[in-house]
Formats: sequence, C-alpha cells, structure tokens
Amino acid sequence: GERRLIGYVVPDGHAVDGSSVRTYLAESLPDYMVPAAVLVLDELPVTRNGKVDRAALPAPDFAGKVTERAPRTEAERVMCALFAEVLGLERVGVEDGFFELGGDSIMSMQLAARARRAHLLFRAQDVFEYETPAKIAAMARLVAPSAPARDAGVGDVPWTPVMRALGEHAVHPHFAQWTILGAPAGLGRDVLTAGWNAVMNTHDVLRSVVVRGETGPELLVRARGAVDAGVLVTRANATYASADSLDGIAREAARGAVERLDPVAGVMAQLVWVDAGPGRTGRLVLVVHHLVVDGVSWRILVPDLRLACEAVAAGREPVLDPVATSFRRWAGHLAEQATGVSRAGETEDWAKLLSRPEPPIGATALESARDTAEAMRHRSWTVPVRHAVTLVGRTPALFHCGVHEVLLSTLAGAVTRWREDRSTGVLVDVEGHGRESVEGLDLSRTVGWFTRTHPLRLELGGVDLDDVLAGGPAAGVLLKAVKEQARAVPGDGLGYGLLRHLNPETGPVLAALPSPQIGFNYLGRFSASGDPELPPVPWQMTGDTAIGGSVGPDLPAQHVLEAGAVVVDTADGPTITVMLSWADRILGDAAVERLGRAWLDLLGGLAAHTADPTAGGHTSSDFPLLDLGQDEVDALEAELGDDLS
Repeated sequence: GERRLIGYVVPDGHAVDGSSVRTYLAESLPDYMVPAAVLVLDELPVTRNGKVDRAALPAPDFAGKVTERAPRTEAERVMCALFAEVLGLERVGVEDGFFELGGDSIMSMQLAARARRAHLLFRAQDVFEYETPAKIAAMARLVAPSAPARDAGVGDVPWTPVMRALGEHAVHPHFAQWTILGAPAGLGRDVLTAGWNAVMNTHDVLRSVVVRGETGPELLVRARGAVDAGVLVTRANATYASADSLDGIAREAARGAVERLDPVAGVMAQLVWVDAGPGRTGRLVLVVHHLVVDGVSWRILVPDLRLACEAVAAGREPVLDPVATSFRRWAGHLAEQATGVSRAGETEDWAKLLSRPEPPIGATALESARDTAEAMRHRSWTVPVRHAVTLVGRTPALFHCGVHEVLLSTLAGAVTRWREDRSTGVLVDVEGHGRESVEGLDLSRTVGWFTRTHPLRLELGGVDLDDVLAGGPAAGVLLKAVKEQARAVPGDGLGYGLLRHLNPETGPVLAALPSPQIGFNYLGRFSASGDPELPPVPWQMTGDTAIGGSVGPDLPAQHVLEAGAVVVDTADGPTITVMLSWADRILGDAAVERLGRAWLDLLGGLAAHTADPTAGGHTSSDFPLLDLGQDEVDALEAELGDDLS
C-alpha cells in the first residue's frame, strides 16, 4: 500500500491528543515532514536490544480516507472543481496530483487565476509544491471580492527582448502564427466579424500597429473600436467541395491570409471562414502576426472567439472575462527590470555560463546572409504511443518534473552521444513561454508574444548513456541531472534577455560572448479533434499541426540546429512529435538523422526505466527552503519513501 509518515507520542503526564500535536508540527515543519497522523501511546514498544520495535507500532486506519474522500470544506470543493475545469476532467479527488493528471506550468497559472476569481489566493509556484486540491485548499488564503480594475493597455508598448533580438525581421508581414479550427455549419461572416471584434476589444494588443521610432520599430496599441473587424474577415466558398478537400482548401487559405498581413498598416490578423455549406462542418482559418501572439495565446484566443461567436449567434451581447494584466503593462515591467540592480547582478553568472569555448557542431559557422530560414531543412519523428503515454504521464509524476525536462534531458543525452565530445557539455538556447510568475501580475489571460530564450549548459560527464538506452538506472540519473541544471540558471531565466537586449551597459558584454549553436523549444500540449478519419469538431484544432507558423524567407537562422517537440492529446492517448531543423549548408542529412534516432532511442530508454519499481525520486530543487544535496535527498527518500512528497 501507500507509505505515509506517521508520528507516535508518549505523553510525559500531560493530556495530549494526536490532532493537536499534528497541528503544532504543521506550524513549524515543512509540509512533507508533517505526519499524516499522530498516534498517542502509553509507551513505545521495544526490541530485546532496547530499540524501538517498528514492526510492533500500531498502524492508523486510513481506509477510505485517501483518494476517494469527498471534499470536506468549501475551499476543497472549489479546488476539486477548478482542477477538473482546468484539466478537462469530469471529476478530481482531493488527493489527486495536478501534474500527474496532465497539468503543466501554464495550466498552473490558469488554476491560480481562476481560484482568485473564486476568492482563493495562492501562487502558480504553490501548485508545484502542494499539488493536490486538499493541500492547496489548506494553504490558500481567502480574499474579499473586489471589482477588477481595467488595465491601461492602450498606448506605446516598449519593445521586448524577443522583439529586439529579431529587430526589423520581427516586422516582416509574413512573420505569423496560424491555426485551423472546425467551423460550425452556417457560422456566418457577420457572426465571425462580431465575435472577432469582441476578442479585439478584450485583448488590446491585437489592435496594435507598428510605428517608426528614433531607435527603430515600435508597437502602438490603439483604442477600442479603432480597428474595423469587418475588413479582417473573409468567406471562402467551399459549398461544393468534397469533404476530403476541405483541409487542403483551409491550408491554402492560410497561406493567402499570411500574404494579407501588414503590421505597419495595423493589419495584425486575418480570419477566413471556409463555408462548407448547410449541415457540414467547415473550417475556420485564424492567422495572427507573431508580434502580438505566441503559442500560449492560442489557449486564450480560441475559447474566447468561440464564446463570443456563440453569444452573437444566439442574439446575446458577447461578454468575455476581463484581462488582469495588459501586454503593454508587462512590456513596461520588463523595461523597468532590465536596468534594475538585482538583474544587473546576474550578468556575471550569465557571462560565466557562456565563456567556455564551444567547438563547432558542423562544418562551419553560421553566416546571417547565407543561412536563412528559407535554407533550413526540417525532419520530424513520432515517439511510439506506448512510450508517449509513459513519458507524458508517469515519468513526470515519478520524477517531480515536467514533460519539458523529459524532452530536454534526452535531447542533451542524444547530442552528447552524437557529438562524441563530453569535454564542454551541451550548450543550448532554451526557449520558454516567458510568462514567469511575478507577484501582482496575473498573465493567465494575457495575449501577446511573451517568448523568452536563455542559454543553458548541461554537463553529462558522469552519465552512462548506454545504460540509459537499455532502460537502466542511468536514465533516472540523466533526468535528475538535467532537471537540476535547468533549474539552477540565474534568477528566473528572464534576466538574460533583459540584460542582453534592453540594458545598454550589459548588452555589449553578453553580445561579445559565444552563443549556443543549438536551440530547444517545447511547444506544449494541445488537444486534437479526435479521429483524423472523421470530420473535425467545431471550434477544435484540426489537421496535422495544432499551430502553424511562417517567417520571412530572409530571416537569419538563429542556430545551426533547432530542436522542438509537441504533445498532442488524441482519442487514442497522447502523442509526442520531436522535430529537428538545421542549416543545410552546415549539417548533412545523415548526421541529423542519427541525432533524431538517438533522441528517440533515449526517450524509449527513459520510458522503459520508468516501469522499474525503483524509478523516480526527488531532487534538491524540490525543497527550495532546505539546503539539501542529492545524497541527502536520496537518504531521506530511502528512510521515508513516498512520505517525502
């Protein structure tokens, strides 16, 4: 059965009950050290040698009290309901783990934001520490309801690090993201126009226009009503098209829509309703310029557009939830942080991370004029379903990490094995969602381009990669090592971009240092619309790619090699697709094929190791308030087992 920490007390003459002792311990000990129950005994049983006889200690009765008990408090009821809502499940028990049920860091932010609207206050980081509805409900603070103040999202928007990194290339009309949804039969251009108008009036940054400033391009957010949604929406007549041609028509419509974007004229979006006629699910193509959208934004935009359109179709005024923090306010926050003392103090650590010479991974170095987006080659691989189910669910739960670390650790192992040079470790630019939680700023409903990138050096010298491939204990060593190194970056990871691109003093210092030749981006987890052989479901993403993208053909390649991955939930379970893009002039197809296969093989080894009863465990970063080495964590786990969580 499940192992739990139990306390035993022998009173010294005073009346004591187990509940009050447990309450006292909870006030002074970290959560994982508080016993699940405290039993009061007349005396401790001992062996012949005078030591405590653990086998003779009575066990408390936990029957029916662990994962099946109903919520006991209003806070627990609210948290169970919110878990189910955010995770898309019918029911969640009070002892169920958020990440074991498929949650991720973005979902933890959504959970905290929705709880705030229910007047329960906690941080997204608390979800990592407390994990279950019961524990979060116990630590959350009840706050009085207050009317949300509208954030001033209109006006000049400071250029963010990710925008400055690309400069003029970020303004290219073809720099965009898009998605294709199933469209309800008879959706109607008027309904779609009114729906998108409501979305634009809720998410200010969608009303942006690029203007020319003294130092280059700038973003200006216009007032509500300043953009005519009608000119952004078109109808494609596919009434007589065959059902199997609709996806192709939609893809062609997406390519045409990208051509019509014009950020300098304020045309930041294009919507195309592919009308398949009455009674047939059509397609809805939604294209947005990358300056005002990122991968996470689609999780906000698509549900909002659906709510708005359904309200309009039913004859109601579309009312969307307010946005707590505008993108303009966030960009201003970054600009202020960039020249602050605490961020400047990170410069030396970032410089140290980059200072070691990096041997080339290909025949030559990048040249911005020759190695462009147009000259990049692409290849993808699909992880076998039996491994994907484990790697998305069981592995992160056992190792107390995210899918991000699962993918990054095996990529680092694959690069190390592929390159056959362990002397410098693996230097990689890690791209993240950039919505790092900041006190007082709720970004759960903010649309915009938040992406942040920072360098990371991963040292794998002591890892037996052959054993990882075989599914041995080294697979766990690899994942734990990369998890700790990824979490040990200076600050929260945002600082590198701020110091490199927004601070005039530290920028030149970091620019002069070597830059990573490899980039890594975990795109996140998305839902597919079910069986690909069946027509798509209205308002669900359809096609092979959840989110598509395009760039200007002359955009310089940022890295010799780009690695990416995405998880898509289908009717048959989660799938993992890993992708490699490379500069064709520098790397050969055969070399990249070897790397891709090595990545797949190491993922398979980690999945196999996860089935081992000894797999899993915590690492030092799981206990931020304690200064524990990995050997001390291992010793505690050997002593306490599952109770350490």
